[in-house]
Amino acid sequence: MFLYQLLNFFFGLLKKEETSKHDLSLYKRGDLLEVPRTLFTHFGIYLGNDRVAHLIPDILPAISKDKSAIAKMVTNNRLLMGVIAKVASVRVDSVEDFAYGAEILINHMDKMCKRPPLDGEEVAQRAEKLLGSVTYSLLWYNCEHYVMYCRYGVAISYQTYQFCTTVRKIVFSRMSAYLTALCGVCTMLHLGCVTLTAALLTFLISFTIWMAS
Repeated sequence: MFLYQLLNFFFGLLKKEETSKHDLSLYKRGDLLEVPRTLFTHFGIYLGNDRVAHLIPDILPAISKDKSAIAKMVTNNRLLMGVIAKVASVRVDSVEDFAYGAEILINHMDKMCKRPPLDGEEVAQRAEKLLGSVTYSLLWYNCEHYVMYCRYGVAISYQTYQFCTTVRKIVFSRMSAYLTALCGVCTMLHLGCVTLTAALLTFLISFTIWMAS
């Protein structure tokens, strides 16, 4: 029993240390906050008083009506399942819950975006107006689109652009064209259906990839 109480006391101290990790005096209303989370970077808008508005996928609202459970910090598992199900919302969490244990960058996107940031109060008001359920898309409307619209007036995502550029380099490459043609020929020979239609289809697909590379 004593050991159990000692462990609880120890973990309680650790939790206090974690909650004091972020200095709230560093943040101003309308600041764009940025944290690394799992496979991507997560973004939010600081509203003041330890509140962050952020667009985050979450599977829980689709499978439960327990508001107290939904209001708790969104774990990585809930988030990733929400991405797959395309279920998301713009919600308000504490800085600690938003950061999810990671370090926070403040207004780092100001160095990347060519547009000057809007006034902090206007940024925060934009963020608050969009609270609630949203139609989520990993490529076309994610947390970065949300904060970029709020702070700069344009809904863009550099992460999406980098992802699409990488996919384009992989898919639309000369090697892909060669492999597509080879797979098409092997498939026709294996199935014994070497017809003009199949050959033309293989050629057109390979040629399209070649021209796009």
